Amino acid sequence: MRRELLWFGVVGVSAMLVHLGSVALILVPLGMAPLVANIVGFLLAFQVSHLGHHRLTFSAADAPVARSRRRFFLVALASFLINEAMYALLLRFTELDYRVALAVVLVAVAALTFFSARRWAFAGQPQA
Repeated sequence: MRRELLWFGVVGVSAMLVHLGSVALILVPLGMAPLVANIVGFLLAFQVSHLGHHRLTFSAADAPVARSRRRFFLVALASFLINEAMYALLLRFTELDYRVALAVVLVAVAALTFFSARRWAFAGQPQA
């Protein structure tokens, strides 16, 4: 699991850089609205994330690509929605600084994403 956690971090940072870079350096400067650019950035980063997790993080599971892609998209989308909800709740109902609240949310959602991806999205074929 230590190897998986290392690759999960490497792939996650890579996907985040693609997301941020595509939005901040390409899409918005070309005139795309930031909220629309964020969706496009998320979709681009998802490609990096799925490929990296399939080939590096969870490669030992030998999950079928098409199935893992569908499942991981659901995990990523759910993680994004949970992130937004948790962040909104912490900002509304606690005295935490927005940066601390975001850090708490990011760590919690990353853990949820890792275990959901490991146990479901990239799970190998059941043994017969």
